[in-house]
Amino acid sequence: MCGIAVIVSGVRIELSTLQSLSEPPFERLQFSVEDVKSVLGQRGPDNVGEKKIHLRPNCAQESVTLSVFEAGEGACELENTTSSSGELHFLGSTLQLRGTNPIVQPLVDSSGNILAYNGEVFGGIELNSYDNDTEVLLKTLESVKSSVPDVLSMIKGPWAIIYWQESSRTLWFGKDAFGRRSLLVHWPTVEDPRFLLSSVSPASSVAHGLDAGNGNSIHRFWEELPCGVYSISFGVSESGLCIRGEVTKHEWGNTMWKDLIEWERNFVAPRPEDLSKLSFGRIQEEKDNALSTSSVFAQTVLVVLKESVRRRTSLHSIFQGEKEAVPVAVLFSGGLDSMILTALLDQCLDPKYEVDLLNVSFDGPNAPDRISAKAGIKELKKIAPLRRWKLVEIDAELSKLTFETKRVMSLINPADTYMDLNIGTALWLAACGDGWIHEESENQTVEEDNRRIKYKSEARILLVGAGADEQCAGYGRHRTKYRNGSWVALDQEMKLDMQRIWKRNLGRDDRCIADNGKEGRFPFLDEDVIKTLLDIPLWEIADFEQPSGKGDKKILRQVAKLLGLHEVAKMPKRAIQFGSRIARESNRKNFGSNRAANQASAGSVRFQSP
Repeated sequence: MCGIAVIVSGVRIELSTLQSLSEPPFERLQFSVEDVKSVLGQRGPDNVGEKKIHLRPNCAQESVTLSVFEAGEGACELENTTSSSGELHFLGSTLQLRGTNPIVQPLVDSSGNILAYNGEVFGGIELNSYDNDTEVLLKTLESVKSSVPDVLSMIKGPWAIIYWQESSRTLWFGKDAFGRRSLLVHWPTVEDPRFLLSSVSPASSVAHGLDAGNGNSIHRFWEELPCGVYSISFGVSESGLCIRGEVTKHEWGNTMWKDLIEWERNFVAPRPEDLSKLSFGRIQEEKDNALSTSSVFAQTVLVVLKESVRRRTSLHSIFQGEKEAVPVAVLFSGGLDSMILTALLDQCLDPKYEVDLLNVSFDGPNAPDRISAKAGIKELKKIAPLRRWKLVEIDAELSKLTFETKRVMSLINPADTYMDLNIGTALWLAACGDGWIHEESENQTVEEDNRRIKYKSEARILLVGAGADEQCAGYGRHRTKYRNGSWVALDQEMKLDMQRIWKRNLGRDDRCIADNGKEGRFPFLDEDVIKTLLDIPLWEIADFEQPSGKGDKKILRQVAKLLGLHEVAKMPKRAIQFGSRIARESNRKNFGSNRAANQASAGSVRFQSP
């Protein structure tokens, strides 16, 4: 995981080609460049770098002349420049996971192009096992000159990018079609005319203009940048007195992205003959507890999901530096999604490596996720007895997390509800990996008899089950939509979930995980997995004529059975805020009781920043 940012000042940004922005009032934040560097450094602990570009009008011709300075150079000259000068200040931090030689972002090539990249290239652009994907991407962008959207459309994998193209005096930026990497934007306002992009909001930002009276209507300083590829082309105004920049949003160069974004399923409502097969399949499963004839779809999902995990955990492409540590961890509740990912990880990872399973609880051994995690370990040992599984028990008390809560409030910005805060806190603690493990002994009888010892996971890659519920109908509202409107209503709700996942989930999750110098990877949101699930008839994905724990996420329950995970295949869905019991503790702390919180619809209530 890396952190990227750019601060554009002294330029009049034209936004006419974009949709109209929100009306005032606007939130104001105060922070310095050092604040930005500090928060980016949390994401990329290996190094932090910066580059500056100064733009000045050339009186002799209607173009922009360009001066490039290393960080710290040209500071005196900048102070003496006229008001018509502009500046682009690029910042980058690196958590290096690929390549054989260390790199420092932003990268600058011999042509003067500058790249700050936060992502992974899992396909689309050819890489050798020893290549660093950021370096290869910079070379590819330089070789194609003007076709930046086409290059970015080739990438399979999550990404966010800031790229200065020297030849065209153009700033390119954006993120992948599903928003799997965070990139926040501040569009220029009267209060703050700068244009800013950053992976995360500075932790030391001071807010002005937000209070209980206008918090619901105010236009936030930061927004989640909508998915896509954008550019700002720079020039000089007709008067020649100021530098202007025009923002354009570009189309994807690959039709695959257009199809996936539209998320149109060909087979939504079953025909009478399909219903007959569905009913027969239910009878067969009840009769001999075996997989029905629809398991051919589950087998297909299993194949692409395993390949997705393999792409994200191939050790030959992970930059280890001088450290030898557990390479991969799993955000582990013992539930359906995390158990499937863990079982597939075992098939993809050399048996010599241990695997950290990170489990957060706000109720010690009594939290549902802690109980299911311990049961899950037992089931994993049956199918993978040679692997050493480390269940990292991360115990927390909400009342003692004063500093951590303030930190997470900043990280989830612009999200600001108690539900976001609860989920973000649980993810942040999990990614930190600071907990306890049970010391194994040869004569062990039950795990509880073993001594708990302090342990901190050093794994830099964290597998997360994000995207499984949205694509496989795992939320309670999916069952409600089916009951109220049948298959079409269910399909539309799932489509809505996938088209807004970048705004509701992934940016927040990315920022909370990455703040610990870890990279969250989402195998369920692999392009091939998304396409495969979309090609399967909806009635094979879920069957809401069956009870909870059976009909919801039906396809994944069949995948679990194929992996030998028969117990977890029967478990009902449980969200992290409930399974860890942080929601219960938050309700008691902020509303007095669960009942009062439910009456206030606590999940959607906005918290007041400290």
